[in-house]
Amino acid sequence: MRKQPAREKLPHYVSDAAFDPNVTDTPTPEQERYYQASSLLLMWWKLRRHRLAVASGVFLLAAYASILISELIAPYHLHTRNAAFIYAPPQRVHFFHEGRYIGPFVYGMDYTLNMENLERVYTPNTARVQPIRFFCRGDPYAFMGRVAGDFHFICPMEGGTMFLLGTDRLGRDILSRIVYGARVSLTVGLVGISISFTFGIVFGGLAGYYGGWVDSLVQRTIEIIRSFPELPLWMALSAALPTTWDPMLIYFGITLILGLMDWTGLARAVRSKLLALREEDFALAAMLIGARPSRIIMRHLLPNFLSHLIVSATLAVPSMILAETALSFLGLGMRPPITSWGVLLNEAQDINAVALYPWLIFTMLPIILVVLAFNFLGDGLRDAADPYK
Repeated sequence: MRKQPAREKLPHYVSDAAFDPNVTDTPTPEQERYYQASSLLLMWWKLRRHRLAVASGVFLLAAYASILISELIAPYHLHTRNAAFIYAPPQRVHFFHEGRYIGPFVYGMDYTLNMENLERVYTPNTARVQPIRFFCRGDPYAFMGRVAGDFHFICPMEGGTMFLLGTDRLGRDILSRIVYGARVSLTVGLVGISISFTFGIVFGGLAGYYGGWVDSLVQRTIEIIRSFPELPLWMALSAALPTTWDPMLIYFGITLILGLMDWTGLARAVRSKLLALREEDFALAAMLIGARPSRIIMRHLLPNFLSHLIVSATLAVPSMILAETALSFLGLGMRPPITSWGVLLNEAQDINAVALYPWLIFTMLPIILVVLAFNFLGDGLRDAADPYK
C-alpha cells in the first residue's frame, strides 16, 4: 500500500500563550468617551473639523443676533432722509489726516449738478474732517416698535454725515436700511420653515406610519400641489393679498404662503424614512407594549433621522429667503413701509439708476452672503450627519 505524503502544517495566528483571565483590554478614556457619546455629540465633533461650515454657522448666528438690536447697530433711523445728499456715494473711512492719526473719520462732501445728464457729482472736502462717534446718541427710534430710545453703537458727527454704503433716491442711508431689512428677510426664512416642517412632518409621518388610504390621500395631495408652476403660483397668491392690509398681516401672509408651498418635498422624505423604520424591531416592540402612534413617531422614529431633518432645514431656509426676495423684487411680496432686502432690490431695479449709482446694488450682498453661509453650513451638516463614516 502506497504511503500518503505528510500534509503541511497550515500557519495560524492563534496565540499559543496560556489564557490569563486577569488580563483584559481596557479601553482608553478617549475610546470610552467616543463610544458613550450621543449621535448629536458625534455630529458636533465631526462638524468642528469642517472649518468653513463652522465659520458659516458663526456668521449666521451673528446675523440672526443682529436682528434683535437693529436699531442700535444702524447709524440712522430706517426712514431718516437727507434731502441734501440724494444718491450720495459711499464715504471712505480714514484714520490719518495730513500724516497725523486722529482715529476713524470721513471727509465731508460737496456736490455740483451736471446739467448735461442732471447727475449729482459729489466730491470729498478734505477740509471737513468728521470723526465717527461710538456708543453715542443719534436718531431717535422705538426699539422693537415699543421702547423709545436714541442710543447707537456708531453715529456720524453731530451735523455731519456717514454714508458708508451711500444713499438712495430719497437720501436714506443704505447701510441702515440693510440692517433693518435683515429683521424681515431673515425671520421670513425661520417662520416659513417652521410652518413647512410642521406640515411636512405631520403629513409625511401619517403617510409613512399608517400607509394604505392615508398614504394615498397624502401622496395625491402632494402631486396636485407640485403640479402647479411654483413661481406663478407664489405670484398669484401674493397678488391676492389685499393692499389695504396692515404691513404685519402682509408679512405673515407671505410667510404662510412660502411655508404652505414648501412642505411637500420634506413630507415625501419623512414618509420614505418612516416606511422603512416602522418595520424595525424597536418600533414593533413599542407598538406591542401599547405605545400610541404619536409617541412611536415622535419618540422612536423621527429621532432616527433627525440629522436628515437638520440638513433639510439649513438648505430650505435660503430658498425661502430667495423666494421672499424674488416676490418683493417683483412688487408682490413685502411692501413699504415694511423694509426687506427684496424691497431694497426693488428700488434698485432701474438699470439707468444703477448705471449712474452702482452702490445701489450693495443691497444684494447680504443676500449672497447669507445664502452661501447656509449652503456651506448645510454641506458640513450633511457630512457630519453620519458620524461613523
